[in-house]
Amino acid sequence: MSITRHDSGPLLSLAVEHGDTVYLAGIVAKNLKNDIKGQTEEVVAEIDRLLAKAGSNKSKILQATIWVNDIRHRAAMNEVWTKWVDPKNLPGRACIEAKLADPNALVEIMVTAAR
Repeated sequence: MSITRHDSGPLLSLAVEHGDTVYLAGIVAKNLKNDIKGQTEEVVAEIDRLLAKAGSNKSKILQATIWVNDIRHRAAMNEVWTKWVDPKNLPGRACIEAKLADPNALVEIMVTAAR
């Protein structure tokens, strides 16, 4: 079975296809001056882009892991998430408070999807 890597850099690939499964790296917003909603909107847009590149979409997300730098951001992040996620195909999900690599990053999301 072949492996295809997308948007690879010196540390990681943002998306990896193996068989009919697409694995995304943890996605963080590029504009870290935005608030939690703005960062979440940017992150889910990047997830859409990467899934499309791998022949998938948000309706095929199997699992999502979301890290927020402060659990008090969860409700605002969820406002964006619930507007974006496919309500007929909700993935398994965890939301965890964690110290992120960049102190200005408020949210990071990693998903695994079917193709």
